[in-house]
Amino acid sequence: THRAISSQAILAHLSTSRILSPPPARQLAMDASATVAAGKAKKGAAGRKAGGPRKKSVARSVKAGLQFPVGRIGRFLKKGRYAQRVGSGAPVYLAAVLEYLAAELLELAGNAAKDNKKSRIIPRHLLLAVRNDQELGRLLAGVTIAHGGVIPNINPVLLPKKTAEKSPKEPKSPKKTAKSPKKA
Repeated sequence: THRAISSQAILAHLSTSRILSPPPARQLAMDASATVAAGKAKKGAAGRKAGGPRKKSVARSVKAGLQFPVGRIGRFLKKGRYAQRVGSGAPVYLAAVLEYLAAELLELAGNAAKDNKKSRIIPRHLLLAVRNDQELGRLLAGVTIAHGGVIPNINPVLLPKKTAEKSPKEPKSPKKTAKSPKKA
């Protein structure tokens, strides 16, 4: 006995419930932040006027024009203890390099998938992309890709020999000659 509920009814219910409306304590805090108490700037104003609107924060990935997460890479650099200090440009540069490598690998793997008439990239396509590219092959020389298989390669020595002369073939059995009489 399921009934169909319209999206408008759901939104109306959510707006009246506690899910979409902030709790009362948070509402009081928002009202207090909008007003200035005794002419002093509120703590955490960080150089802006106390009553002014707060600017929306922009992620460093967006600033750098990248898809890879600059903040997360910076956190990993710090937590990994690769150095005592990590500069602000290091995670941006590393994110750009990783994004370039990923894009290059995905482009080559997509081409390999298209060559095999597939619309989905599988580990075999990744292996073919890496091993057929000279620079990626050197970078990932010691890497094993699970379920990737091997590059098709047959040593020329093992291939059947091609005959240069195309003369009419002789019969394989020798010509029958007249039998000599048996000696007694």
